[in-house]
Amino acid sequence: MIKRAIGIQFNPWDQVYHFDPGDTQVAIGDSVIVRTDAGVEIGTIVHISEVDEGTLDASLAMIVRRATEDDMAKGHAQKDKRAEVLAKARECIQKHQLDMKLVDCYFSFDGGKITFVFTADGRIDFRELVKDLARQFQKSIRLQQIGIRDEARRMGGFGPCGRQVCCKQFLKNLTSVTTDLARVQQVHSRGSDRISGACGRLMCCLSYEAEFYQTASKRFPSPGTKVSTNRGKGTVSSFNVIKETVIVATDDGIVEVPLKEIKRI
Repeated sequence: MIKRAIGIQFNPWDQVYHFDPGDTQVAIGDSVIVRTDAGVEIGTIVHISEVDEGTLDASLAMIVRRATEDDMAKGHAQKDKRAEVLAKARECIQKHQLDMKLVDCYFSFDGGKITFVFTADGRIDFRELVKDLARQFQKSIRLQQIGIRDEARRMGGFGPCGRQVCCKQFLKNLTSVTTDLARVQQVHSRGSDRISGACGRLMCCLSYEAEFYQTASKRFPSPGTKVSTNRGKGTVSSFNVIKETVIVATDDGIVEVPLKEIKRI
């Protein structure tokens, strides 16, 4: 049976969870109240879709209701405390001499739990820090480590293309971007600063055209291949997928020849 499902995100860095809206009329961007294993929470609808119930491992939980003005005011009041809470938490981190960067904090809807989000190069033993924070704030404390790309998604910003960074604008899943993707598009030699995003990692957009380059590259002779051209014989140095030309080293020097004029020897 096909039914409507809504994707809800509780925090900007968090994954999307799916719920059943029932007969409640909702739209993308609406805030709703839901019941989770951690208690009652308020989340934002980020997408609406249709799912086949037969493909689900378990039935979707129902939302409680749409958020009211009072609910939203409660959420805003909690957010107003963030600066003060973060400042005190950073003092605790410094006291415990932990090599971690505190990014943000979020309050549960009932106000009984604070989740602190941080980045770090490796694993951090924060058990004593959690005890200290729990004593100071008198609330349940949760620390969650996120990647540097997740931090960039939360902060937002603009890429070298002049548009809002993709992770903030539309990317739902941050997949791995490897140097192989830069190499197949022949941009790996430009320098890491020119192919890295605001997060300092390789730009997500390197994956957008990778499949095209991987397919198109199969038509070209590999570097080191002996070829014959109308300007003499030589060895392939490189090729340009967009221009459909091959760079060949001949006895007379380096020449750029259209792919259609290349013959393998």
